[in-house]
Amino acid sequence: MPGLRDRPDQPLQLGSSAPSGPDEVPSADQQATDAPPSPDRASVVDRQQARPPERWSRDELDQRLERLPHGHPSSTRGDDPGTADEPRDSDTPPTGGGQQDGNRVPEGHELRNHEAGASPDHPGHGPDHPERNFWTEQPAFERAWAAHEARWPSEQKTAAMDRTRDPAGSWRGDGGQYLTPDQHNQAKDVIAGVHEVEEMVTSHLGEAERQNTCGSQLEGLGFRRKGEERLKEKMAELLETGAPDATPKEVMMEISDAIRYTFCAEPASYTSAYWEMKDRLQEHGYRMIYSQNHWPDDQYKGINTRWVTTEGQRFEVQFHTPESFCAKQQVTHRAYERLRNPLARDEERLELMAFQQEVCSWITTPEGVTKIPNYREKGR
Repeated sequence: MPGLRDRPDQPLQLGSSAPSGPDEVPSADQQATDAPPSPDRASVVDRQQARPPERWSRDELDQRLERLPHGHPSSTRGDDPGTADEPRDSDTPPTGGGQQDGNRVPEGHELRNHEAGASPDHPGHGPDHPERNFWTEQPAFERAWAAHEARWPSEQKTAAMDRTRDPAGSWRGDGGQYLTPDQHNQAKDVIAGVHEVEEMVTSHLGEAERQNTCGSQLEGLGFRRKGEERLKEKMAELLETGAPDATPKEVMMEISDAIRYTFCAEPASYTSAYWEMKDRLQEHGYRMIYSQNHWPDDQYKGINTRWVTTEGQRFEVQFHTPESFCAKQQVTHRAYERLRNPLARDEERLELMAFQQEVCSWITTPEGVTKIPNYREKGR
């Protein structure tokens, strides 16, 4: 599932119009507006392109599934070795369900089949299926999502925005957010300045990646800049509701995800990687103002941090394992987007949360990660 995003600081509440908290995944339109890495400087992206398929990518997943033995629950091949080229029937989603905050998942919501003999700690883990893990469950996740979409067809409703009466040079977003001509001109200059800051921060984080001793890798660099249209929306919202007397430059300083990064490390080194990267960022003069450990949560896994440069510009750094990164990027993104939609019905929200909980239950928790404390700088 596309895009880089944060997740809510608070658990999703049934009936809420949208989950609160940090950042959403850039849409396809936003991705198109993200500027590519500068060609005149060594980029971590160039080195990533030379790597073999990432462990959490679709290509690598296909390779893993091809290597599974005949008859394996997630194998793409039939039980008979003679049918190796014949894919298994994927039209029938697995059955089963779960509980979410004491509420029964409505009948019809289909999740992974919970086999007999499963361990009490995790349904589906048992002596008969010791090889099952997050990666082998990918096809089951996709089938469960297909079943959800069949039950809840997507309804994209957008209102036509009338801009005919707006003065020349002004800007209006699809959600009605508005910038006057003067504010719009300032906003364009401010965004250009943020891009200059991003080049410096990206250089420093690339250096930290090359020097780290825990195998941390920068991922998703193509999404390190939030799209210009989305930045204008956020500035307009802040100017209208939060700081009507502020300037676009002042409100931009309060947008934590205008620039954002993700470090990935294997579960065995994840906790050490977090502390090492924290130290390396501080050595470059960046100050951490916020850190939220989501590993104890059941809807999203990872650690989200916010930093500020010496000039006052904020940026975000997320810390993931390959599994939690894949879950966020490719598995639960569509569920997250639907939960953000104020038109989503309560019954569907319950199913969406059950789906996210199911996916997260397969993610390996790094040793010692729950001891990493939350942090919020006073006054932030």
